[in-house]
Amino acid sequence: MNVNDTTSAAVLEQLRRRPADERRILFTGATIVTMDPGLGVIDRGDLLVEGDTITAVGPGLSARDAVVVDATDTILSPGFVDTHRHAWEAQLRRIMPDVDDLSGYVMSTLAGYATVYRPADMHIGTRLAALTAIDSGITTMLDFSHNSRTREHSDAAIEALRDTGIRGVHASMGPHFGDWDRQWPGDLTRIKEQYFSSDDQLLTLRLATLATDEIAGMALAYGPELARVAKDLGIGVSVDAVFGASSSEAVLRWAKDGVLNPDVTLIHATGLTPEAWKAMGETGTTVALAPTSDAQIGLESAIPAVDEALSVGIRPGLSIDVEVALASDMFTQMRALHAIQRMRAVNAAYGTGQQPHRITTRDVLDFATLQGSRTNGLAAVTGSLTPGKKADLLVIQAEDLNNMPLNDPIGTVVLGSDARNISAVLINGEPRKWNGHVLDVDLSALRREVYASREYVLNTPTA
Repeated sequence: MNVNDTTSAAVLEQLRRRPADERRILFTGATIVTMDPGLGVIDRGDLLVEGDTITAVGPGLSARDAVVVDATDTILSPGFVDTHRHAWEAQLRRIMPDVDDLSGYVMSTLAGYATVYRPADMHIGTRLAALTAIDSGITTMLDFSHNSRTREHSDAAIEALRDTGIRGVHASMGPHFGDWDRQWPGDLTRIKEQYFSSDDQLLTLRLATLATDEIAGMALAYGPELARVAKDLGIGVSVDAVFGASSSEAVLRWAKDGVLNPDVTLIHATGLTPEAWKAMGETGTTVALAPTSDAQIGLESAIPAVDEALSVGIRPGLSIDVEVALASDMFTQMRALHAIQRMRAVNAAYGTGQQPHRITTRDVLDFATLQGSRTNGLAAVTGSLTPGKKADLLVIQAEDLNNMPLNDPIGTVVLGSDARNISAVLINGEPRKWNGHVLDVDLSALRREVYASREYVLNTPTA
């Protein structure tokens, strides 16, 4: 992309003058990290977007009536895919950066702050999280929305995703503590009919649930009953708090009951037994790792379970989890996982003469893109720059001070880049960030809403 502000603004104006379904965009001269195993990395390549879809990738492309974007000195990458974030908490970001364990988070946030949230607070938290995701290159975000106290709370979270233009997955669950309408999971039928009637739209729906009854009781715990609800609605399932011995027993029970399959995602999966992992691998169950959450908060073994997943043939997705204590971006997740796994591998082999098995930067970028889309049930839609998939992509400046000179494009995306280097983000072919700025956001108004919501939540007595 030409870094000249005037030219960039002029190109954006050209794009926005054209109806979205008639728009053609031709990116030229980029290093294209497709994350498609059959296409690989293309040096000095072009990429054509028609409407909401990538239609061609390769050198020397041309297209009649296309708006041409000079992408020389940039990397084109698939947008990142976040497989699990509790977006409603965003106005409480880093309020407890040094929380010591899961109980500290649960009692302060889920048993405390969550109980006073209004629908308006759900909306502003979710909207803030989604806009921040876009800014840092996350084009798909699964919102594990576990504070659905009323149908209005659910509506507010869904409408916030829709308002930002992100490819959003609304995973709905009732709250852990406090008063609520007990409308979940019955209200999922209405939610699907009202918001998710089409299979060809930016937003999708999943059922969110917990692994066991230890935190919030049987009503929120996964099993055959909730599996039937999801099957009847034709939606996937995301299961949070999959930790340790009790979750291992639950996994084996689910396998026996026939409710583990590729439409089920188990989140964290730390401290599980080899038998549980074997069952997960045999059933094709997907896994969402939360590298910084596991390590920083200290969830069960505190070690992201990437080796365990890979050993049974599961390539996991990555996720942010809770912004009350953690970073908001996917670069941090990739780097943390890359470093932790390689540290473990070398440490285990130290002094033995054995060769450590280390994951690569390509592995973690695969987890953050293609595998994340598969984990979210969107493998045919996004996650790679493959012709026929939707145009969810990033333009990353390769010649910025912290990235030049470009030697290895995947290494540059994973280890060199951050949000400041992302000059453009397209979601479904629509520009959502351009010339380094998230579009269509009144930051002053947003800031006022965020602070007002935070003050309400912090100063309202909890039940």
